[in-house]
Amino acid sequence: MDPAVTTRAQVVVVGGGPVGMLVAAELGHHGVSTVVLETNPETVDQPKAGTLHARTVQGLARRGHLRAQPAAGDGLSRRNADAFHFAGLPGLVITAPGTEPAPIYGRSQADLERDFEARARTRGVTVLRSHTVTDLVQGPDAVQVTAQGPDGVRQFTAEYVVGADGARSSVRDLLGFASETHPATVSALLGLVRLTDPYRVPSGWNRTPHGWTIAGVNPYGHSRFFTIDFRGPHPDRHAPLTLAELRSEAERILGHPVPMTDPVFFSKFNDFSRVVCDYRKGRVFLAGDAAHVHFPVGGQGLNLGLQDALNLSWKLAHTLAGTAGKDLLDTYAAERRPVARRVVDNTRAQLALMRPDPGLDPLRDLVSELLGVEGANAHLGNMISAQDTVYPARTSDGSPWEGHFLPNLPLTTADGPTDVIRLLLDGRPVLLLLGADEQAHRKQAESWSHLLRVVRAESDRQLPWDAVLVRPDGYVAWASDGGPLAGTLREWFGEP
Repeated sequence: MDPAVTTRAQVVVVGGGPVGMLVAAELGHHGVSTVVLETNPETVDQPKAGTLHARTVQGLARRGHLRAQPAAGDGLSRRNADAFHFAGLPGLVITAPGTEPAPIYGRSQADLERDFEARARTRGVTVLRSHTVTDLVQGPDAVQVTAQGPDGVRQFTAEYVVGADGARSSVRDLLGFASETHPATVSALLGLVRLTDPYRVPSGWNRTPHGWTIAGVNPYGHSRFFTIDFRGPHPDRHAPLTLAELRSEAERILGHPVPMTDPVFFSKFNDFSRVVCDYRKGRVFLAGDAAHVHFPVGGQGLNLGLQDALNLSWKLAHTLAGTAGKDLLDTYAAERRPVARRVVDNTRAQLALMRPDPGLDPLRDLVSELLGVEGANAHLGNMISAQDTVYPARTSDGSPWEGHFLPNLPLTTADGPTDVIRLLLDGRPVLLLLGADEQAHRKQAESWSHLLRVVRAESDRQLPWDAVLVRPDGYVAWASDGGPLAGTLREWFGEP
């Protein structure tokens, strides 16, 4: 490939994991010229993340990426519930409104990546696998990206770049994004192996005086088995893990031999954590593990990254279309960075609670007791599932609802029954009119009618407002108990 030939795109996404592919699929939906550069030649099936939590499920359902159907229930009452854990302690229950899909949805990271990639390609996105980014240079109006591909060096020019290239992000390193970090204190081993005496291995989360084992025991095939050693980090983090090492560590923690064979996957990891100080440098953004890493307790990492993607992609699309308010792209970091810091903090708290120190037993007993208190259980469940996420208000006289996620409301329109999920499927902001002041709201919004979906509907719920403006990612931008609608539309979507 002639390096003098430059491929031009509006956005280059570096990294084709589930986060990068979701960004690309969403940009493709909006007609944004997008190129994905991914090092791996194909999706790799590995025992990584497989749990989608409630807020991720809700967001993906609103964008049509999941066929998750709302469960039967009486509207907004909390009738959906799934059992989970907190710091390996049983008793946590994650709930969601009855009009939403189930709060926990099992889907492998690899399957999500494949689905998002297929959707991105269908929408005109160029996906280039076996391409590794080697250089990145920002100018005032564009970003120059250099990548090594199967045919040699290639050059790309984009208006914006999204670095979704994982914990060892080359985009982050090339541009020198500063980070807040916490050093590693524990070491963990993961293997997908065949347990030849599976009935001697405790299933699930198991603490002993010497550490933890977590096992998804499959007596008929390969089991996902990992260990946590609290004596300190790996002396050599990047040395290959061997079957003998995993077997020895399992025996040390459980106190008896753990025969295993036929490994198909190994990994070492620890509790090193990072949150970059800013998610943006000029025309370059970070998302997913490139922006934040933490110990994988609670299954929150993939979810955090997918929510980054849903937040950033519509803002990039509006900016490129010329329908973005002033500093719209700056809201990405302002909204997502505090969420990442909260996840890092709660995973560090859970790991502290998991330390096999008998002196912590009273604390563990207290937390177990609190998990039996409805309010405390709901607080922790909403934290783990990101349902407590509230974005900062952009307007000083805004509604108390501004920045909150709008639950799925069953609605009736002139065309028949619908709900918030279905209204957001086309990716546009929705102005939902439910009261007597319909004409006044329409008049304020008429200058933005080219980008808004305006829906007159009725609801049998008792609502605190008669109109609400919903962002494409499902969060409330404005409600009628706040300031003028036109002012909010100008803030988010620019001058009419």
